[in-house]
Amino acid sequence: MRSRVIRSMAIAVCALMLSAGTIWAKKPTVKNRQGTQVTRLRHGAANGSLTRPEARRLSVNQARIHRSVVRDRVDGGVFTPRERVKAQHRLNRQSRAIAHQKHDGQNRP
Repeated sequence: MRSRVIRSMAIAVCALMLSAGTIWAKKPTVKNRQGTQVTRLRHGAANGSLTRPEARRLSVNQARIHRSVVRDRVDGGVFTPRERVKAQHRLNRQSRAIAHQKHDGQNRP
């Protein structure tokens, strides 16, 4: 009986520690997401799933997002939570645009 209780408590502690680890895991940063999206653009341009005009337009928009993030970080010296949310929203839209353009059936010959 006592060993069952100890075993149950040990399992509960392990489960709690695992769930706490996922809660404290680092979220993707704006900088990491920007790098990932640039890589996606490069791969799409290299393998032909993005046409040149699509790649150019998406690259210009990615650069615009990067400039706004840099400007937000320099302005006031702090990247506020509101600015972070705004940047994440822009990156979400850009990510959807990249996915849409890569899978729209147009290929560069």
